[in-house]
Amino acid sequence: MWPAAGFSNVVGMTELVLEGIKAKQQITWASGDYGAVAAHIHPIAEELVQAADLSAGWRVLDVAAGSGNAAIAAARCGCRVTATDYVSSLLDRARERAAAEHFTLDYEIADAENLPYADGSFDAVVSVVGAMFAPDQDRVAAELTRVCRPGGTIAMANWTPEGFIGQMFRTVGRRVPPPPGIRGPVEWGSEPRIRELFGDRVTDLRVVPRTFVFRFERPEAFTDYFRTNYGPTLKAFEALGSSDGVVRGFPPRVDSAGGKLLYDDLVSLVSENNIATDGTVKIPSAYVQVLATRR
Repeated sequence: MWPAAGFSNVVGMTELVLEGIKAKQQITWASGDYGAVAAHIHPIAEELVQAADLSAGWRVLDVAAGSGNAAIAAARCGCRVTATDYVSSLLDRARERAAAEHFTLDYEIADAENLPYADGSFDAVVSVVGAMFAPDQDRVAAELTRVCRPGGTIAMANWTPEGFIGQMFRTVGRRVPPPPGIRGPVEWGSEPRIRELFGDRVTDLRVVPRTFVFRFERPEAFTDYFRTNYGPTLKAFEALGSSDGVVRGFPPRVDSAGGKLLYDDLVSLVSENNIATDGTVKIPSAYVQVLATRR
């Protein structure tokens, strides 16, 4: 199974099946070292927090916070921050990072589809490439708006279908297909879909195209980094029989025919999207900032 392919609007799937999907997702995101990947893309969170124009003293909820990029950025603005995720090890990393900067945040293991807070509990609700991966997109949109006070801010950063990360998900999905009949997470990067999901719960909805540039020494370095640290990629290689774990900092072996094909696919994808002319790798990856006011 390609865990990052996304599971949403799953017609005909029972709650039991959905819970099973989420259990697999938890294992996936706990594998590898997502904290390393999050550190690489931390500018996305910094820019979103600035775009959201948070005010000191605001109660801010970071949904699917991971290792705390957006939560810590909000804390730097003087906000009172609660970081949630359904992977406890990621919240542990967020706690360590916040403590290193002498910030006191609240942390809670929570499902983005069923947030344990009363209506209107927060002045702002944010999520950076996090809530987009939850199985039921409609529930997520409802929960993000429910826990935000009327007049409060909802802010997301989501990868787009046509961007590099969207291409990478499709590339992996061709080798390790996602379950049939589901919608992918990068639909959260499509403006029509975003407007459909939030509907009349929000006003002043803005979808702002942005670009993050991945920088690596060479195409193989990017591929090795993601198959070692990014749980969904790591699990895809495992599904193809091509990983025996990370040993002394080296990436897992690519020791199966399927794994070699996927590895070559990813190296080719990186090369095709590379705009560097000096032998290194620079890959523009499209994402959107979603900014809205709770009605």
